[in-house]
Amino acid sequence: MKRSFKIYVYPHRQDDSFANALLPVDSEPGGNYASESFFKKVLMKSRFITNDPTKADLFFLPFSIARLRHDPRVGVGGIQDFIRDYIFNVSQKYQYWNRTGGADHFYVACHSIGRSAMEKASEVKFNAIQVVCSSSYFLPGYIPHKDACLPQIWPRKEEPHDLLSSNRTKLAFFAGGINSPVREKLLQVWRNDSEIFAHFGRLTTPYADELLGSKFCLHVKGFEVNTARVADSLYYGCVPVIIANYYDLPFADILNWKSFSVIVATLDIPLLKKILKGISSEEYTRLQSNVLKVRKHFQWHLSPIDYDAFYMVMYELWLRRSFSTVTSSNF
Repeated sequence: MKRSFKIYVYPHRQDDSFANALLPVDSEPGGNYASESFFKKVLMKSRFITNDPTKADLFFLPFSIARLRHDPRVGVGGIQDFIRDYIFNVSQKYQYWNRTGGADHFYVACHSIGRSAMEKASEVKFNAIQVVCSSSYFLPGYIPHKDACLPQIWPRKEEPHDLLSSNRTKLAFFAGGINSPVREKLLQVWRNDSEIFAHFGRLTTPYADELLGSKFCLHVKGFEVNTARVADSLYYGCVPVIIANYYDLPFADILNWKSFSVIVATLDIPLLKKILKGISSEEYTRLQSNVLKVRKHFQWHLSPIDYDAFYMVMYELWLRRSFSTVTSSNF
């Protein structure tokens, strides 16, 4: 992959009126939706870029949903029109979109608005590769195997120490807002439990300390199936518990999630303690050992490191280059 995989990015100048949404950000990305900006910033400086579109395996549509969302000229209500017009302009100026119907093109988005942003550009939704954080195969617009899950990662600055020997006295931990029936159920059942700490609202203790002090960390579906809690759990050496039905998990084509996480159906929330306490100490040790092995896949670096989040996403795209070739043969 490193030697031969090539990406062509549709070019835009610094004086483009929407350079803020089409070019990489100047600073180091941070926050809840950093994955979108991190990927583009690292890609543009990588060996995968080619300036010759005839040598490209895939074509990158570089618009940023997160930045368009905050642009007063566009906003949430205008994103669909912006994407429709952008695809029209690309198809008129270049030959590459039309020859495949967009099947060898991709975009990257971490905010959930990215899914609905394609409603007026159906060829993007049905043909292009969508690399998105909101990867639910229950909802229309996301097609597993064609599309790919972008891990939602909130970059952390301080490297935690002694992950294996941390004093993990809590059985399980969750903190977050009540923004879904699934979280309401979790609160209803476990709010006052002495072993499963389900916290809603602002924490009075450091978030990192809670993760480091828990054996299992709960990822519970909110508005969408995705949150940054999976990556947070892995970063702090805590075994993630996935409570989000229909979540096409990050790098599911590559990683065996059952080897380092526990997946619990939302209907089984009342059985959560029984499920977690039924995991033997030997099995827990194996799960946590594997957490420490895979956590590198869920970290971004401005200068990418082998097997980090950037290379994992690139590998997902590389796997899909053949799918785009098959799809384009139908046009």
